[in-house]
Amino acid sequence: MTTTTKWGLVATILAPAEEIRRFAAYHLEAGAHRLYLYLDAENPEAFESLKAHPKIRVTTCDEAYWQRLCGKRPQKHQVRQSQNATRAYNRADDVDWLIHMDVDEFLVSDRPVDEVLATLPPAQKITRIRPMEALAGDGTAFKAFIPNGPERAQIVSALYPTYGDYVKGGFLSHLAGKVFVRTGMAEVRLQIHNAFQNDTMIDGPEQQPGIDLAHLHAKSWPEWLAAYRYRLEKGSYRADLAPNRPRDRGGLSMHELFSMIESEGGEPGLRAFFDEVCADTPELRETLKDHGLLRLAELDLDAKVSRHFPS
Repeated sequence: MTTTTKWGLVATILAPAEEIRRFAAYHLEAGAHRLYLYLDAENPEAFESLKAHPKIRVTTCDEAYWQRLCGKRPQKHQVRQSQNATRAYNRADDVDWLIHMDVDEFLVSDRPVDEVLATLPPAQKITRIRPMEALAGDGTAFKAFIPNGPERAQIVSALYPTYGDYVKGGFLSHLAGKVFVRTGMAEVRLQIHNAFQNDTMIDGPEQQPGIDLAHLHAKSWPEWLAAYRYRLEKGSYRADLAPNRPRDRGGLSMHELFSMIESEGGEPGLRAFFDEVCADTPELRETLKDHGLLRLAELDLDAKVSRHFPS
């Protein structure tokens, strides 16, 4: 199938240069026509190598940048992400679709992404890419997204007998995924998991067949623990996020769950949680496979970096 459909992505990133290059190289190889990368802090090493690539538009978000854009740097990184994503959308005149992503997320498709997007009806404005969350191991095994429904809670409890009742969908991070947005529309505002037009959320299919969002949220115990405190205070485990289910049915937010585990068991308690819910073990792989939820994917990041950033 021949198609002229072009797609791009936008990301606001605070990460080591090599991690940024892996993210960029992977999506260049996946067929992205344009990458809009906003560095959330000065990173000269990343900037120089990214700027040299013809398909990448890289911006350092220093104080001068934010002064020009909105008067001052927004305090919350979620707001910075949304403002940069919206700015990129308004600049994206050479792609048909744009998606906002994070540096630890990778599009995995069973055929070229542009071919999947080319099949969508012209009137369709968005399509949602649901996540699959990595098991902490060699980076090849993922737990699949479980659609909302009466069986979800039962399946998650069977997978994680100690903590399944408190972990929505069995994922530590988001279930919402990210959305591809058709470009060229007026008055569009991108947020982290949704898009709005004239302040009304744009509706579309709730899951795009053929493309998954591989989320490397917990690559290893040391890396997860290193990110834990920030996530608890400002990130995906922060206090203002909703519980996994209504409180009158015993629901807890991730912030409340981790605070409880840590107060009762300290770091060993957190490790016990990690080992049950995140660790890539033969037992968890088998249980996921029994429920049709084991996904295997070889991202091959280092090899892709060597091809796209050989220096």
